[in-house]
Amino acid sequence: MNEEFKKHVEALEPAYRRLVDMQPVTVPSLPKVVPAAGVYLFSDKSASMYVGRTNRMRPRLQEHCRPSSPHGSAPFAFRLAREATGKMEATYVTIGSCAELEKDPDFKIAFELAKRRIREMELRFVEEADPLGQGLLEIYAAFASRARSNDFDTH
Repeated sequence: MNEEFKKHVEALEPAYRRLVDMQPVTVPSLPKVVPAAGVYLFSDKSASMYVGRTNRMRPRLQEHCRPSSPHGSAPFAFRLAREATGKMEATYVTIGSCAELEKDPDFKIAFELAKRRIREMELRFVEEADPLGQGLLEIYAAFASRARSNDFDTH
């Protein structure tokens, strides 16, 4: 195995431990100091839900649950709204597209409720500035935690 890559792999479990061992907060109760870059985990009633990564931690976390956030800024909420409405199929045409779903009154309500739900979820995060380390840790944390809303499928 490539030695540099091996070092990244060996760092995954300790970083994951720091992530899951963090005392959970919520987006509204974020501490004054948060890392600029890293990996985060949303959980609902102890069930791991979604792992993400960012280079702008505080604003990114707020985007997930801001009422005005569109589907591109709140993909986790959008996925929860898809599940709630049964509209799971991605499409690459106008009918059924993300933009069209956001205009659907029932879907719009489900999307807003999902953002409110995320706002109250337990949140943990860990600093990781290196882009490769971030990407690997996001995948590892999603896999290890069995986060149900990370599928790594292409859409």
